[in-house]
Amino acid sequence: MADLTIRNITTVLTMDDGQSELTDCDIRITDGMIAAVGPDLDPMGEVVDARGCLVTPGLVNTHHHLYQTLTRAVPGGQDALLFGWLKTLYPIWARFGPDEMRISALTGLAELALSGCTLTSDHLYLFPNGARLDDTIDAAREIGMRFHPTRGSMSIGESAGGLPPDSVVEREEDILNDCIRVIDAHHDASEGSMIRVGVAPCSPFSVSRELMRDAALLARDKGVMLHTHLAENDEDIAYSEEMFGCRPGQYAEDLGWTGDDVWHAHCVKLDGAEIDLFARSRTGVAHCPCSNCRLGSGIAPVRAMRDAGVHVGLGVDGSASNDAGNLVAEARQAMLLQRVAQGADKMSAREALWIATRGGAEVLGRDDCGQIAVGKRADIAVWDVSGVESAGSWDPAALLLAGPTRVKHLFVEGRQVVRDGYVTTIDLPRVIETQNRLATALAR
Repeated sequence: MADLTIRNITTVLTMDDGQSELTDCDIRITDGMIAAVGPDLDPMGEVVDARGCLVTPGLVNTHHHLYQTLTRAVPGGQDALLFGWLKTLYPIWARFGPDEMRISALTGLAELALSGCTLTSDHLYLFPNGARLDDTIDAAREIGMRFHPTRGSMSIGESAGGLPPDSVVEREEDILNDCIRVIDAHHDASEGSMIRVGVAPCSPFSVSRELMRDAALLARDKGVMLHTHLAENDEDIAYSEEMFGCRPGQYAEDLGWTGDDVWHAHCVKLDGAEIDLFARSRTGVAHCPCSNCRLGSGIAPVRAMRDAGVHVGLGVDGSASNDAGNLVAEARQAMLLQRVAQGADKMSAREALWIATRGGAEVLGRDDCGQIAVGKRADIAVWDVSGVESAGSWDPAALLLAGPTRVKHLFVEGRQVVRDGYVTTIDLPRVIETQNRLATALAR
């Protein structure tokens, strides 16, 4: 891989252990890693001028459903709570196939990249009409983003008392066998890896207790991480108490779903005991503020989680419930919600950016990402703060207060994925054209 030097950077927010903030400096990249950070470095390889720019680590997205970019703003689901929203969309998603999965993933990944994201997870839990997790993995490889897909699943359909229709559930034996297949085919545990695979039964209300337990055993045997939805809203809590006789945190702990190899999405309704459990066990949380607002789920207790020591990252969630995939906008929303719930001094812009970068990397078990420091991966976002959004800003590092919300340049493993605000690795206009054609066909 060729050398690269980013020169004349106005400000760097490193998110390193000391939370260093540098001015008037350069970054040298070699073999996909950060080789040097400092002023007046001798340029090597290609030179990118970042005068008038703020540089941050690439943002990290810890929860997404990329396939949902084909079902934004669907009538009938726009004003529903979680369970009603799902029942509106399940029949539409049942008509997807491999093309829909791949194109929706390309669209969603491009949207993330333009918002400064270099590493994203994805939770794909239904596989209709021959669709496979491989469809989204191929899309991530094509666009050049670091990817942590999770092989999700649903096994309890309506006829067995579950929420999803029977047409989108699978036999549990088939689910576990395919988890093994995709892990063996794609998972790379090495430092700097571009693809890591997780195991992710969809939720306690769409899979059995046995599958939750077996999935945890399989994941630990294979050395991969575990992911699911948990404690998303009041309906979720009520379901857990009625069906399992306990709160979601207790249910998770009983089935082996706590630990530093586990992260749960949403966790809006965790109580104090559950927060303490997650802190003790080093269990991670993917906070999805925009989706939680859209579905009326509530405001997650992020301040309490952070104060207790819980690892918290950000997630844009699926674009059927957001309905966008802009990760820097998600960070701003996270900051504002904690302020409106707890007070204006309860979350700074810098802390929200930490959650969006270093916090997400910690949740996904990636200590090689999420910071700008020598020896870490060269996942770097360059933000032009010389434009109208930041004009008059006294603090060049206050990205979430003033903007912009679209990145100028983006590098993943030292490779430029966005240049001057445009994705370089795919023909995005053609992808968008195909995306809109597929969405129109689904609507008809």
